[in-house]
Amino acid sequence: MKIYPLTYGLLAVLFCGLVDANELAYITNEKDNTVSIIDIETLSVINTIDVGSRPRGIILSKNQRVAYLCASESDTVQILDLDTLEIIGELPSGEDPETIALHPNGKVIYTANEDDALLTIIDIPSRSVIAQVDVGVEPEGLAVSSNGEMVVVTSETTNMVHWITTKDNQNFANTLVDSRPRAAQFSPDGQWLWVSSEIGGTVSLIEVATQKIVTKFQFVLNGIHRDRIQPVGLLLDNNQQYLYVALGPANHVAIIDIKQRKVVDYLLVGRRVWQMAFNHDQTMLITTNGVSGDVSVIDLVKHRVVKSIKVGRYPWGVAIANNSQLGALND
Repeated sequence: MKIYPLTYGLLAVLFCGLVDANELAYITNEKDNTVSIIDIETLSVINTIDVGSRPRGIILSKNQRVAYLCASESDTVQILDLDTLEIIGELPSGEDPETIALHPNGKVIYTANEDDALLTIIDIPSRSVIAQVDVGVEPEGLAVSSNGEMVVVTSETTNMVHWITTKDNQNFANTLVDSRPRAAQFSPDGQWLWVSSEIGGTVSLIEVATQKIVTKFQFVLNGIHRDRIQPVGLLLDNNQQYLYVALGPANHVAIIDIKQRKVVDYLLVGRRVWQMAFNHDQTMLITTNGVSGDVSVIDLVKHRVVKSIKVGRYPWGVAIANNSQLGALND
């Protein structure tokens, strides 16, 4: 493991207690096989650590003491201790895990195995596979309902959303969406599901009760060909006021007003924007920009990009912890 030294100035600020170091962003860099750690207060990279090969999806445990990250080319989900910054174990993910989702009980992880057309369901305490469910070709996006009763998987080549009950792990319905669906997110009340379609260039709003599409959103940017507008990451705020959509090589984040059901703004970010995460009070949004090798920081009060932070090569996933400790500063 390599941990890059902190600057004297930042150390001095931290130890003087002038900076709240409890909120940190963890960025997976898929070409460097590293995770960059950003202090949200200072908006600077404070550590970089080595992880498995081609890290992509990353989520936090329920108590935010560990992170689970997909080491895609290592064919495993690694467990990263956020206090010591050490890999403390692995979960049996199957081949080529790319994205992961956590059940609300904090004990079960779902991972999509793109090469095998499978959803793998993993019990965290025993570090064992509970079941594998056949889904469409190239599964990618995952979402678990807030009540924990349902998980959905998107399949990029089959162009479907697969609906699976968590009680018996049965695929009970499929919804056809536009080409190459990527991310999915349930609304907090469980009534709606949002799904991005990368090549189709749309975001679908699906009624959960019927598994039917009720609205599709398209995106138009002046001077950018529609083929470059490729929705990938999705993020819905807790108040269900706005949905934020990463538009890939269009290098923008679109903002959808939920009540009006229309796109109300576009924000220019770095090149090839992939994923996004809120800080704890949702006043800030962090985006990972693969080609430019940076993250963009968006002020959500003003809906304005306020900073770009250089990280590793091809940043992909992001998770933000609000009660972790820096840990291992002097290792």
